[in-house]
Amino acid sequence: MDKIAREELVLVAGATGYIGARLIPRLLEQGYRVRALARAPAKLRQRPWAGHPNLEIAVADLFDRDGLLAACQGCWAAYYLVHSMDSSSSDFARSDRIAARNMVVCAEQAGLDRLIYLGGLGEDSPWLSEHLRSRAEVAEILGDGHVPVTIFRAAMIIGSGSASFEILRYLVERLPVMLTPRWVDTECQPIGVRNVLHYLVACLDNDQTVGQIYDIGQQDVLTYRQLMELFAEEAGLRKRLIIPVPVLTPRLSSYWIHLVTPVPATLARPLAEGLRNRVVCADRRVEELLPQDLLDCRQAIRLALEKIHGQQVESSWTDAGLIPPAEWAVPGDPGWAGGTCYSDSRWTVIDAPIEQVWKAVICIGGDNGWYYADWLWWLRGLLDRFSGGVGLQRGRRCPTEIFPGDALDFWRVSEVEPQSRLLLAAEMKMPGCATLEFQLQELSGEQTRLTLNARFLPRGIAGIAYWYAVMPLHNLVFNGMLRGIAQRLGATVVSGPNRSQDALG
Repeated sequence: MDKIAREELVLVAGATGYIGARLIPRLLEQGYRVRALARAPAKLRQRPWAGHPNLEIAVADLFDRDGLLAACQGCWAAYYLVHSMDSSSSDFARSDRIAARNMVVCAEQAGLDRLIYLGGLGEDSPWLSEHLRSRAEVAEILGDGHVPVTIFRAAMIIGSGSASFEILRYLVERLPVMLTPRWVDTECQPIGVRNVLHYLVACLDNDQTVGQIYDIGQQDVLTYRQLMELFAEEAGLRKRLIIPVPVLTPRLSSYWIHLVTPVPATLARPLAEGLRNRVVCADRRVEELLPQDLLDCRQAIRLALEKIHGQQVESSWTDAGLIPPAEWAVPGDPGWAGGTCYSDSRWTVIDAPIEQVWKAVICIGGDNGWYYADWLWWLRGLLDRFSGGVGLQRGRRCPTEIFPGDALDFWRVSEVEPQSRLLLAAEMKMPGCATLEFQLQELSGEQTRLTLNARFLPRGIAGIAYWYAVMPLHNLVFNGMLRGIAQRLGATVVSGPNRSQDALG
């Protein structure tokens, strides 16, 4: 490809996803101009590369053809890194079909030269899982259009933050003895995430890849049992006892994964069903066309663990999905909420500069804990998990930095205003909507006023009863949290905690 082609834009659909968020900075490094497509652009605007002069952020939904067409205008190529396999979609295969058809229509109308799609491996058979069948169906829909498509088909992607890798990691780390379905001896051919990214970037500079389908994977074919054993060795764990049993159906497996790992049952089930299918490469042409050093599974696992332990997880499966709406929690607008909105506000003054207090606030949750009564947070997370919610096991992508859209235990980061405000929207199961807000105000003498606002919009009588049931715990948990932040800093509490009177509704 010549230098002139790089002056045109490359569209990345699925920019906030696991692969998309890693692909964009690598495209920018190679000199491409990138338009990142997202339903929730706030997820991108605070990324380290968000201010790059060659980056544009476009707001559009793949189910809105007009918005998608506008995003495609002026682009010569587009990456399609989208799938609907999350808790918000009751029929992900249908959603994927609609989105793929919209992409085909818009790509043709905008005059794109090519599409690039990352799909899944899997032999075509009546026993192919719904997840893998949907991936193959999307590839077929894209390929039926007039814009040529480059399709990469991958099995399990090994990398820090990958949903499949997280399932593997948590199962092996937490269970010295595992009762597994028979799929534990199914053959697969994983690939390291950095190798996937190389193929995705390198194909733009190679016209021979246009309109082609490539299977990508590392050299060796392994079983999932062997993957688990490799992980245990690389993580320094004792040898795991793995016992396959015939009674564990994909549904039961998904519930077990839901309880043991951070991956919810809605996502775990299609992934578990896919594990019964043999996923190996039938075509290795791409290795000569786009050469690179392929990591073996041991190397890929080792690098993923290094990223996790070094707190350098670039993107995570938890990044997917919309940020829960929190406009109703804005003070002074109870009419928008459509009813009573309850609020509990508390503040304290800490003898520490605002930048130090802010660092403590944004490190809350995950392995850092909640600064007070962690056992109560653990209990609430356990109850949420058993009721089908996300629980506390998701933790957080990075313990020291935070972006809008990040998962934080059973919260989702809604808004971040550095050294001023952090707003969390609840994703746990409850009869209503909840937010937790931290506000910081710089005072004279290097002191900081820290305010904590808990707001709740009840849903029916059950929601009202829920609020009054948890209210007695607020004095204990919230006051303790404010004191705990000061204690973590080794600072003195100058005043408070005190309760404010700012109930809404």
